[in-house]
This record gives sequence, C-alpha cells and structure tokens, in this order.
Amino acid sequence: MEATTDLELAVCAAPGYGNHAPRLIAPDNIKQSTRGQGTNTRHVHDILPETEPADSLLVVEVFTPAGNWSSYPPHKHDVDNLPHETLLEETYYHRINPEQGFAFQRVYTDDRSLDETMAVENGCCVLVPKGYHPVGAAHGYSLYYLNVMAGPKRAWKFHNDPDHEWLMNV
Repeated sequence: MEATTDLELAVCAAPGYGNHAPRLIAPDNIKQSTRGQGTNTRHVHDILPETEPADSLLVVEVFTPAGNWSSYPPHKHDVDNLPHETLLEETYYHRINPEQGFAFQRVYTDDRSLDETMAVENGCCVLVPKGYHPVGAAHGYSLYYLNVMAGPKRAWKFHNDPDHEWLMNV
C-alpha cells in the first residue's frame, strides 16, 4: 500500500494469536458518535471497537473540545470481572491544537497507591496500567487523543469511580 497524501501514522500493537489477516480500516468504516453533554462533550471515532474482528486490540480516537472533560466521569477497567468490568491496559497519545497548549490527565486507584496528575503537551503518551483516568482540555485548546487498549478479553466494560457516579444523572 502507498500513501497518496501526507499522513501521520500510528502503529498500535498488542499480542495476538494470528487469527485475522491484516486489513485496511477506511474512514468510511469508522463509526462516529458524540458522548456526554455540556462541558463533558466529546466526539468519538471507533476505529477498532469490540464489534469488529481482532485478537486483543481496541482502538479509538477522541476529539475533546477546548475546556471540556473526557474519559469522564472517571472510570477504570483493571479487573477481570465480566460482565461488569474487563482488564484492559491503555495508552493515550495526545495532540493539542494549537500545539503550544496543554491538557491535564489524572491516573489513580481507589487506595491511591497510584495517584498521578500530569500536564500533557502535544505529542505526549500516557500509559494507564490500572485505575481511573480522566482527561481535561484547557480552555482555548482542543484535545485529540488516540486511545489504544488491550487485555486478555477483548471487551470494553468499565466501572465508574463511585465518588463521581452521581455525574451520570446530571
């Protein structure tokens, strides 16, 4: 295959079993949706959702408008407990527009044995090995992130932080 326009390429990989041939996922094959409301609105492009064939990868792009929150209310997926929650590690590759901007991401567990809050800049990649992981885009700067998840069971079942569950009813 050959690119016919300028592009930025991300290689997303996870252990697989060789059950699927490589394939092109064209823009026309990507489901788009809007999640949340108000300052929790974000636009999601499901590149490789659990409904499409793959061994372990789940891949999504998220476009978060300036001043909005994403991956919110805080949720986690670090316990193998189907049908309630799945064990998925995750990475967030951030792009900020304009590039000099920033966003904030927090990664934390219930017992706070992991509790990191970081300012992420354009091109930063954040590993989420476990725990809750909300992201906030600073005022004036839109946020894009490429979200890659993988785990022993290819399903996205998450658990919201009980302290913030009430936000689902606002």
